[in-house]
Formats: sequence, structure tokens, C-alpha cells
Amino acid sequence: MTTPFRCGFVAVVGRPNVGKSTLTNALIGSKISIVSRKAQTTRHRIHGVLTRDHEQFVFVDTPGFQTRHGGAMNRMMNRVVTQALSDVDVTVHVVEAGKWSAGDEQLLPLLPKGGNTILVVNKVDMLKSKNDMFAYVSKIMALHPYSAVVPVSASRGTQLENLLQEIGSRLPEGEAMFEVDTLTDRPMRFIAAELIREKIFRLVGDELPYGCTVVIEQWDENETGARVAACVVVERETHKPILLGTGGVHMKRIASEARQDMVKLLEKPVFLDVYIKVRKGWSDRESALRELGYE
Repeated sequence: MTTPFRCGFVAVVGRPNVGKSTLTNALIGSKISIVSRKAQTTRHRIHGVLTRDHEQFVFVDTPGFQTRHGGAMNRMMNRVVTQALSDVDVTVHVVEAGKWSAGDEQLLPLLPKGGNTILVVNKVDMLKSKNDMFAYVSKIMALHPYSAVVPVSASRGTQLENLLQEIGSRLPEGEAMFEVDTLTDRPMRFIAAELIREKIFRLVGDELPYGCTVVIEQWDENETGARVAACVVVERETHKPILLGTGGVHMKRIASEARQDMVKLLEKPVFLDVYIKVRKGWSDRESALRELGYE
């Protein structure tokens, strides 16, 4: 008997900083979502694709859902989460082992009530005993009718195959939506901008507020290489020296590390030019967010 092919959308949701992007990247086996220790690093809905013999998973990595902060940016990110939950076949709710907060609880009313919501307890290596895990999971299971619970460590790759089996069994039968070698439906311009933003958060995230985004102004690519011009948009003049660093050392490092990641993805030489532009108050104006590529 022929095994039917299954294909569907899988939302990866949770409060900020529980490891959603790390998990998505680990499941796909490639870096399509940026990662940093700063909360709210992911701002867009990002599709990552994993194709296996009889399954195609289309993962939807989402921003962290939270209601503590207002503003146009956070309203936009919360809309991305709610829209993702309405359009998928399976929902993966990621929580951090041993930690449960109001931010986790605020997401519960948005989760589907059917049988296709999986609780993923990430960072299980941080718990001291199985008893701690049992007590933690029991508390959460009393709050929502999850169809399965899978403890994982996304950073170490623990239990990821079990999670894929749980998700795969819940995908609908249907033809593949993407080619076998597709990793994401996002264009390389988008991925390049995200890579630069990741380096910014990692290097100066503690000093620079969240009023920073990246726009690719030029993308010229051929068989021999790519030439990329990127603009880092900040909200205040005082942000520029933070980004630049003494003698431009910060910006040089940001550009160098981002360029190296682009070379790995494109498998060809990349010339990257990065500059800074000030646009006051852009993150709190929906019109400006749309102009800068936010959904």
C-alpha cells in the first residue's frame, strides 16, 4: 500500500524569547529565521520548508506575542501571530521549561481548540529532574486541551525527530506546495536584511533600542557574485554612533559577519555596503512600517 503524501502549514508560536526561531531553524536544518538573546528579534511571519519522503512541512515562524508594550510595531507583530494561527493545519506552542508567565497565558485564548495543537517544552536541559518536568507540564495541560506534549532542546537538537513525527501525523494529505530543495518562500533580499539585523542585535542590542530596521536598497546578482547595498534605519541621531562604534568598528563587524552568512547562503562572493539613515518615529507609525516592508 502506498504511503500518502502529507503537506501543510505549521505555526510556531509563543511569548518572546522562548526559542521559536532556534526551533524552526533546527527543524528545517538551515538558518531562515534570525536568532539573538534579545526578545522580539523576529518581526515578520517567515515560512521555512522541510521536505521528506512522504511529508512537506511549511513552518510559520512568528514574532513573540505580548501585550505589555503598545505601539504600532507591537500591534503589527501581534496581528502577524493571530493571522498565522487562523491559516495553519498544526499549531506548535513553544514554552520555556520551568517558566510560565502572563505572556504565556495571554496566548492561550488564541490557540485552536481542536486536536492539532502541540505543546513544545523547549530548553528541557535546564530542568533538574523529571518530577520538575511532570509538575510543570501538568499545570499547563490543565489550562488548554493540547493534543500532544514534546519536550525538546532546540539548541542541542534533542527530541526533534519525535516532534516532527507528531506534527507529520497531523498534516492533511495533499501534494507538495514547494520544490524539494526549497528552504523558504522569502526572497534573498529579505533574508539578507534579516541577517544584518541579527548582527546588530547581537553586537549592540543592549545599547540600541528596538527602533532599528534594515532595508536592502540594491541587489545585483549574477553567476559570479552579488553586490548588495543595505540601509540601516534608526529613529534618532544618537543611535548612529552606537551603531558605528569607535572608528566605525561596530559597523565593520556587523557588515563583515552578515556578508559571511550571505556567502554561505548564496555560495558565491558577496560585496556588501551598509550605511545608516535616521527616520524619526518610524516604528510607531503604521504608514512608515508598511513603507519599510512590514506586513
